[in-house]
Amino acid sequence: MNKKTYRNPVGVSRFTGLLLISPFIIGTAVFLVYPFVCSFLLGMTNYDGIRPPQFTGMDNYRNMLRDENFCKALGVTVKYAAILVPLKLLVSLITALLLNMEIRGIGIYRTAFYIPSILGSNLAVVIMWQYLFTSKGLVNQLLSLVGATPVSWYGDPDKALFMIVLLRLWEFGSTMIIFLTAIRSLPREYYEAAKVDGCGHIRAFFSITLPQLKSVIFVNLVLQTIAAFQEFNAPYMITGGGPLKSTYTIGMLIYDEMFRYNEQGYANAVSWVLFMLISGAVAVMYAIAALMRRDEE
Repeated sequence: MNKKTYRNPVGVSRFTGLLLISPFIIGTAVFLVYPFVCSFLLGMTNYDGIRPPQFTGMDNYRNMLRDENFCKALGVTVKYAAILVPLKLLVSLITALLLNMEIRGIGIYRTAFYIPSILGSNLAVVIMWQYLFTSKGLVNQLLSLVGATPVSWYGDPDKALFMIVLLRLWEFGSTMIIFLTAIRSLPREYYEAAKVDGCGHIRAFFSITLPQLKSVIFVNLVLQTIAAFQEFNAPYMITGGGPLKSTYTIGMLIYDEMFRYNEQGYANAVSWVLFMLISGAVAVMYAIAALMRRDEE
């Protein structure tokens, strides 16, 4: 019986693998590494996008420390992330636990809770959100029905930031799906054994479910922290950074410096500070996770 021989069209040599992955290498170099390096270099220049850049060293970073807008944006961004991320993880986990119940039509409920994450901060959602929180919007009408005083959502700095937090909290579907997938993959034998030993649902959650979800909680924590520090769309479209820059994030500062004031050198420097801030936050979380893992061992 004749054995059919297949021929490699690219040949066989030490460079064959390199040739096959060369499109990925070229794409990474052109669209990732090159812009990354250019951004770092432009951050050390005075550049308006028209005239040739002038090297200024670390002046942009020194000016940043005296820039009230940067300090304000940094404080707002950190405060926003500190409020949103824990709330989003908590709401997502509770919802995932509820959607793990075996009831009729549960697939419809899961889809309904995930839809807001698909919509995101598009124009229709922004218009809806703006209407909900106007002085005579639906939220204030509901507050009036229960006897509470209507809130000036766009006039109170604290309330304005909370309005942005509520929008992002409403879009918890992706985080919830990750939790739900992890919960459904847990061995059922653990819960059956705990039930035989007289363990209730609450104790089973803290003794079985929560310890098994530590790695998933960490992943969601990292992802949501990165997303929160990069926030731009929601405050830009809903409040414009106001009132009194109470919703003015670092993302909005970068946008303004780049496109409104043509300070492209300074905008790139702020971008690198944001990159270092996110990297530092993630590094701290990894260090804490490593210490906790070492203590358990």
